[in-house]
Amino acid sequence: MTDQADSASTKASSVIRVLLADDEQMIRHGVRLILRHADGIDVVGEAANGAEAIRLAAEHRPDVVLLDIRMPVLDGLAAIEQLLGLDPAPQVVMLTTFGDDENVLRALAAGATGFLLKDEGPQELISAVRAAANGDAVLSPAVTGTVIQRMLRGGAPSAVTTGPDQRLAALTAREREVLAMLGEGLSNLDIGKRLGIGVGTVKSHVRSILDKTGSDSRVQAALLAHQAGLMS
Repeated sequence: MTDQADSASTKASSVIRVLLADDEQMIRHGVRLILRHADGIDVVGEAANGAEAIRLAAEHRPDVVLLDIRMPVLDGLAAIEQLLGLDPAPQVVMLTTFGDDENVLRALAAGATGFLLKDEGPQELISAVRAAANGDAVLSPAVTGTVIQRMLRGGAPSAVTTGPDQRLAALTAREREVLAMLGEGLSNLDIGKRLGIGVGTVKSHVRSILDKTGSDSRVQAALLAHQAGLMS
């Protein structure tokens, strides 16, 4: 009996708790339908504005918050700081539309884990939630390139002062391959599929890349990939 209880407890603790925040009911409905059929994901609440998202997050303690940028009462950008101030803090993934690059940059600067287009396919959405819950940055490939280019044109600050070539000098050939794919916005799962290696191996490569290049996040690493010309 004890073994069964322990098994049930372990199963429950592995469920990813998700909060949806979007002022469009149809968007929330569509996302909920997709996630409810995914193993190990539970939608614990829905909010129509940022203030409601903060209240529900404090109540339900989600692992991941899918947060719209443009909402009434309190928009997603204003809600990020308060969401990240919770203990434990959720991973915040911004739901955005193509072309909203400026707000995406502001969201990333405020601490969002990443961004996802609202019209991504079901599998991309599910993979993004799982990646975010695991602490991986979520960068929608469809807009990563344009966002990175905006960062480059705007002189995005870097955590280090050495040039991109120097920062890449210690990387192995495989790590350079992985870095280029980070620049494309690919998830660990997608990188693993492309290279024919396991997700655990990809994670090891990413950790090594961040350490060797002095990058604080996958977003910084993606920016470095573009600065170093790995995307050409």
